[in-house]
Order: sequence, then structure tokens, then C-alpha cells
Amino acid sequence: MARRLVYYVACTVDGFIAREDGSFDWALSEGEHFADLLEKFPETFPAHLRQVLGVSQDAARFDTVLMGRKTYEVGVKEGIVSPYEPLRQFVVSRSIPDISHSGVRVYRGDALDLVRLLKAEKGKDIWLCGGAQLAAGVFTEIDELILKINPVVIGSGIPLFDRTANARATILTEYKVYANGFVFARYDLSDPQGSAF
Repeated sequence: MARRLVYYVACTVDGFIAREDGSFDWALSEGEHFADLLEKFPETFPAHLRQVLGVSQDAARFDTVLMGRKTYEVGVKEGIVSPYEPLRQFVVSRSIPDISHSGVRVYRGDALDLVRLLKAEKGKDIWLCGGAQLAAGVFTEIDELILKINPVVIGSGIPLFDRTANARATILTEYKVYANGFVFARYDLSDPQGSAF
């Protein structure tokens, strides 16, 4: 089976992935949903949290992660320069200074070219971690959208996509509503026709 690009991201009910300053203090960090996410996607928790939580370093779904400069810099502000070891980590940015950690690669070219190169390789799926500009830039290559919808409205912030060129139809393939209001929703975007509505 071909590798898929999966935009797996937490968001608010009104579709924001972070506040204007990049913070996400609104995200629920405990509850029944938290255990499910740890089980299904352990590699998507930052390495320092996996150690604290006693989570395996094994990758269940992804072996590669893509992030934009702003997403990467959220961890850097906390002293975390290689957040998702042992995944292959790419920071897609033309403006970020070189990163000295060997586990993180800076990609300064076209994000679509990188995604297509990665998809041509053998391996597990590719996790698009964020942010909005990068997600918009590779919009046509996203095969699956997995939303961790937190039960909060923040009114403004960084949206799921900074901009989109075309509408795309989605197919809801899985969802679960938790008692605390958290919703896990998985959408397939890999329609070969790329049909819009």
C-alpha cells in the first residue's frame, strides 16, 4: 500500500489549531480520549512526554513527520529541538536558520516536491504535524485528515489551513465522541477524482 500524507492535528470547534501566538493552552490533556490517542498514535507525542508517560518509542502509524517553522519553534521555545525522535523529522522553511540537531532536517525547497518524494519511498505513513501555511501548500497531497476536536471556541487564531485553492470532498471514515466533549474524527481525502462540491 502506498504511503499516505496524514494531517493529524488538534483543533478547536471553530477550526483553529493554535492561538495567534502559537499557544494551544485550550487543548484537553487528560480524559478518556488521551489514553486512546496514546495507544493509536504514540509517536505523535513529543519524545520528552513519551518518556514521562512510559510510552514505547515504537512508531505505530508514522515514520516521518513534516512541520512548518512556527510549529517547530513552539518546542524550541521550551528547549526541545528534536521533538519526535525516532521519526524522520523535516522542518519545511526557507527562513529558519540551520538546525544543529542531526535528527531534524531543514527542507528549503517546495513542500509539494518533498511530499511527492517521500510518498514514492517505502515505509509507514507521513504525518503532517502543522502548521496552517504548510498544510495549505501541500493541500492537494493530503490523503487523510484526522482531527482531535477540543470542545472550545476561541474566536480567532491559526486556522487548519492558511488558504486553500480548491474545495475537496471528504468521506468520514471514523469518529468517536467522548464524555468530556472531545471528538475524534477521521476523514478520507484520497478521492482520485479530487471531487469538489
